Amino acid sequence: MTPRILWADDEIDLLKPYIIYLQQRGYEVLTTNNGQDAIDICLREPVDIVFLDENMPGLSGLETLADIKRSRPSLPVVMITKSEEENIMEEAIGAKITDYLIKPVNPSQILMCLKKHIHERSIFEEHTSAAYREEFSDIAYLINSASTLAEWQAVHRFLTKWELQLEEAGSGMTEMLRMQRTEANAAFAKFVQKNYASWMAEHPGLMSPDIFKSRIFPMLDNGEKVALVVIDNFRYDQWLAIRPILEQDFSVTADELYTSILPTATQYARNAIFAGLMPEQIREMYPDYWVEEGDEDTKNQFEKELIDTQIRRFRRHDSYAYYKVNESDFCERVIQKLRGSQQQLCVVVLNFIDMLSHSRTESKMMRELCADEAAYRSLTESWFRHSPTSELFRRLAALGYKVVLTTDHGTVRVSSPIPITADKNTNTNLRYKVGKALVCKSKDVYTMTDPKAFGLPSPNISSSYVFCTGQDFFGYPNNFNYYAQYYTGTFQHGGISLEEMLIPLVTLTPKS
Repeated sequence: MTPRILWADDEIDLLKPYIIYLQQRGYEVLTTNNGQDAIDICLREPVDIVFLDENMPGLSGLETLADIKRSRPSLPVVMITKSEEENIMEEAIGAKITDYLIKPVNPSQILMCLKKHIHERSIFEEHTSAAYREEFSDIAYLINSASTLAEWQAVHRFLTKWELQLEEAGSGMTEMLRMQRTEANAAFAKFVQKNYASWMAEHPGLMSPDIFKSRIFPMLDNGEKVALVVIDNFRYDQWLAIRPILEQDFSVTADELYTSILPTATQYARNAIFAGLMPEQIREMYPDYWVEEGDEDTKNQFEKELIDTQIRRFRRHDSYAYYKVNESDFCERVIQKLRGSQQQLCVVVLNFIDMLSHSRTESKMMRELCADEAAYRSLTESWFRHSPTSELFRRLAALGYKVVLTTDHGTVRVSSPIPITADKNTNTNLRYKVGKALVCKSKDVYTMTDPKAFGLPSPNISSSYVFCTGQDFFGYPNNFNYYAQYYTGTFQHGGISLEEMLIPLVTLTPKS
């Protein structure tokens, strides 16, 4: 469609050369010499942008601007003025002017203004798509050559960066990127299967049991007040979505990724963080604090007790407070408790995203709201901005806490059901199974027949663990179609993927 410009100026006849210049470049220009006609044209004609003279007889430019914005609030209006008086500019900005130009203007200024305000989207999309096409082969090379966790972290960062940029640009390249992520997850799964056993003997990088001893305790030893905030089910892209909000009160002094242990589930990964131990070690050393898969009890009910064991095991005497936040009202109570807090360490668990993930599976309305990763990020950002959670972080900043923001695991949107047969006592998680007589013919699953060698408890002598990779999820053959239809497109965790295993570990320092 030909872009349409409305130009309102009481000396419009003197602007004929500008109008011809714009028409030669493919623009349609509607003109008027007074504010009232400009308002009427905006009401009855499709217009893409308005150039508005500030000093006109009758209705002034500012009065005309106010009327146009009442009927067409999103229409870009550029004020053209001879005056650079501060109060006029403030009034124009307060009335939501899009831009302003100072007379005399030249044609190149007009053209740049049009590119900025009505072509910006298409230019941004074109440049972003071209930049991704240029990097496509570099990313493919990284995927094919990655042989360390650091290199896989770089792959995950690259893919996530482009996912957000292509989404913002509205680019048609998103499907190509999705295919690249699928290839990356397949290659990453092979990398994990080849190397995971050796990681149990010698960690190649930070893993779940290392968080306290490698990040929290050194800060405490430096005399800093530290808040460890664990957001359940928190992906790297979700961190990038809320980062601009947090940067209002904090400086990001470290933006790392670390590796969740398997299974990427709360019972295992979060308990490993708080205990500083692998799950089998927790079960052996502190059996009262371990809940088996088949037990009805909540799997993460002993988090405070596990923190206690880790502090004692390292012969430390840190004073700390522990809070688990499941709803907004309790978050507000935590904020109140923090006002008088003298604790050197504050540990907060936020469960909203976990609840969002589960409700998206169970609620048709939530499936509509979280149709894909972009919507999932958007809802996360909206929750963070408008819930008491943002106030919680502001309170921590005001109290001088350095915040370590992390998670126990991420999630992946599943799309491919694979059949598995299992004992009736097998756990219900869709991304991993633990039990006896597990039979799955898919070549893509990862099987651990000796759980203790991987730091995992074995409920029975013959128990094994089986993990989905990529976007697969398990379904039982006798009800396979139900599983396929009900769970396809949902966000799940427990298995092997970049999104589940390579997760944010961020250090935030208060600005004030």
